[in-house]
Amino acid sequence: MNAFTSIAQASSTNLTVVAGPIAEALFATAIGLVAAIPAVIAYNKLSGDANKMIGRLEGFADEFSTILSRQLEARGAR
Repeated sequence: MNAFTSIAQASSTNLTVVAGPIAEALFATAIGLVAAIPAVIAYNKLSGDANKMIGRLEGFADEFSTILSRQLEARGAR
């Protein structure tokens, strides 16, 4: 933001006025990408692992429910 403000204050758009602030803005963008890209990769990994765990827990809950249901039916038939 400071880069574009300094361009506006100079009231000129020649290369010497624009080059410095634009380079600063591009550098800030690059730093932001250096932080954002690994964060997205980590998020996707954790999200995938969480989804696998959820699937395993749902499978366990289904099996456990089936076992309990069979045992309750067996006790009721006695």
